[in-house]
Amino acid sequence: MVRPVRGHEWREIRALRLKALKDEAAPLAFVESYEEGAAQPEEFWRGRAQGSSSDAGPAAGACQFVAIADDGTWVGTSVALIEKAGEQDFEGQTIEQSGGHVVGVFLQPQHRGKGVIGRLFDATLDWMRQRDLTRARLYVHTDNIRAQRAYEKAGFKATGRSVHGSLGPEIEMARAL
Repeated sequence: MVRPVRGHEWREIRALRLKALKDEAAPLAFVESYEEGAAQPEEFWRGRAQGSSSDAGPAAGACQFVAIADDGTWVGTSVALIEKAGEQDFEGQTIEQSGGHVVGVFLQPQHRGKGVIGRLFDATLDWMRQRDLTRARLYVHTDNIRAQRAYEKAGFKATGRSVHGSLGPEIEMARAL
């Protein structure tokens, strides 16, 4: 099952994020280290949960989705952000076209290759469509080939734009909604 997180689920969000930060690809995928994430206080996690939850309402600028296994274990996540042309994104880049930005994608290794990431992307992109967004984009490290392939499978294509962001050299990928 894939669904939006709820504001009270900060402990689960924290636990899944810390698992993501321990993944072998974490240095190519996330701007924070495990140590930085683990050091964040409870209020940080509560705020993160509330700000990107289904409780935030239809005007929220972000929504986090979680994939839950049959046994109730949280196994994956993705986050949708709304971007407005002319503003700066989290990397300090000027946003050229309004739309959505996908961040925080993670799937536990034992659940990869089973279609779960596709269901996460479906939910994330549907949320963007419901807000009348027509384009989704993301950044991926040039060396993170596994992630690039997963994004291509979800319909994202390299735009030809590259960014030297927090993680180093990244490419922008985008798709129409």
